[in-house]
Amino acid sequence: MQPHALLGIDEMYRADAAAVAAGVASIELMENAGQAIADAIEARWRPRPASVLCGPGNNGGDGFVVARLLASRGWPVRIGLLGDRDSLKGDAKINADRWQGPVEAIAELPFDDGHLVVDALFGAGLARPIEGAAAGVIEAVNARKMACVAADVPSGVHGDTGAVMCAAFRADLTVTFFRGKPGHHLLPGRALRGELVVADIGIPDGVLEEIRPGAVVNHPDTWLPRFPWPREDGHKYNRGHAVIAGGAEMTGAARLAALSARRIGAGLVTIAAPAAAFDVYAAGDPGNLVTAIENGGFGALMADPRKNAVLVGPGGGLGEETRSRVSAALSADKAVVVDADALTAFADDPDALFELLNENAVLTPHDGEFRRLFDHQGDKLTRARRAAEQCGASVLLKGADTVVAAPDGRAAINPAGTPFLATAGSGDVLAGIIAGLMAQGMDGFDAAAAAAWVHGRAAEIMGPGLIAEDLPDLLPDTLAELHDGAN
Repeated sequence: MQPHALLGIDEMYRADAAAVAAGVASIELMENAGQAIADAIEARWRPRPASVLCGPGNNGGDGFVVARLLASRGWPVRIGLLGDRDSLKGDAKINADRWQGPVEAIAELPFDDGHLVVDALFGAGLARPIEGAAAGVIEAVNARKMACVAADVPSGVHGDTGAVMCAAFRADLTVTFFRGKPGHHLLPGRALRGELVVADIGIPDGVLEEIRPGAVVNHPDTWLPRFPWPREDGHKYNRGHAVIAGGAEMTGAARLAALSARRIGAGLVTIAAPAAAFDVYAAGDPGNLVTAIENGGFGALMADPRKNAVLVGPGGGLGEETRSRVSAALSADKAVVVDADALTAFADDPDALFELLNENAVLTPHDGEFRRLFDHQGDKLTRARRAAEQCGASVLLKGADTVVAAPDGRAAINPAGTPFLATAGSGDVLAGIIAGLMAQGMDGFDAAAAAAWVHGRAAEIMGPGLIAEDLPDLLPDTLAELHDGAN
């Protein structure tokens, strides 16, 4: 079924073609798409004047279906067409011929308060900037803050990347077909789509077996079957032992990470603290184990096979000591999270880090840290995937539209979260959650995806006023939601 799969533009074309090859008429797919849009409109608005904007391709054909159905249900409908009606082809022409009313130029339609606009201009496959009459209409609709419903994606938003092609509608509702597109979940597209409805239009789910999409919306269904709930006969020693490398000065970062690793379920968590800061760490949360590390002591700690997951970076500093801790952890074949200062510490020689990494490691950069290590060209999904392939580890590229990518090309775009996560220490909590999940045996990609969702959901529960210290205490409620969903 893969209900959370995301299809890029080319993959969606393949899905349509596979459905037709399986015996589903393309005209039926268009009719079903238009009906899904019309039904979604009627479920949310009472009849009112509607301006349906149709483009020259199949997206415009969907618009003609919407117009016909709304008109048959008593809505006052006007159609504006971009281009010449005589130039329409295929299914779009068939549905244009089924429309019995006049067809106007899009620039001639009235855009009055209270009207509904249906955007069926271009859809996901737009490959060039919007200009001319179409750009003018988009600006007019957006400026008047008119209710707008987009067919597939808001025109002007690229379906693969979420990028705006010079101008784009700001929709209240987007109805897409069969599966969502990456551009629905990547910024700025996500901010322009409004409510998203993914409609069944008759494409068989079996076509996904041939397409094998690699990207998903990060939803619990995609990793919950592998979530490390405690066993009925379990104990703390089989729930993993995470080590958090503590810094000498910014001690709060490691303490936040350690508490989060414990809250997410790690059986034991040790903070490896510089001897000079031992008292600060030891005076904190009593459930944290604290061990003082002198020169070279971190490597000795890594020799203990019971300590199976390591987080290096939060508050660690940018010196050689941080680099040596990363090297010691990765050389000891631990599950390793490389975060914050541990990423920047390799900025002058990223290859030195990449040579150490393996698929049991996770890197957690924000955009600034990412730029210091990787090529920053392209959209966020492409960048994260390319980075994971290059370094051989999973990469969690943070932000309001966090992307998690694995070396084999799998990727998840995270929908959970809130702007209130933009607070000091939030990333330390996220890194601690990942380390805690990996300590319990979750692989790097799943742990990063699960942590991103849990972290975002916890913040949603809290809302305004959130600070990083709140997040660990919100994890029990978040885990309770997950546990209820898993049973």
